[in-house]
Amino acid sequence: MGESSIEEKKRKWAELEEEARRVRRERADWVFIERQPPRVRAALRYYVETGDIRRAALFAGLDLEDFRELLRKAKIPVVV
Repeated sequence: MGESSIEEKKRKWAELEEEARRVRRERADWVFIERQPPRVRAALRYYVETGDIRRAALFAGLDLEDFRELLRKAKIPVVV
């Protein structure tokens, strides 16, 4: 695998990550998010920007299942 192939894969991966971030931002219920307690609000924002569900759940102080339920209420899609 040549260097240009690796760079192309990195570029494609970055494009996919940005597209997922855009979808999460657009579909999120920001009114709901802004009404949450500071720790939960910050965790939801972190998830929208990074897609890191495990770390966001940890920041929120919730287990993964409860955090996924919160994402549903906030209308934030889990984009993979």
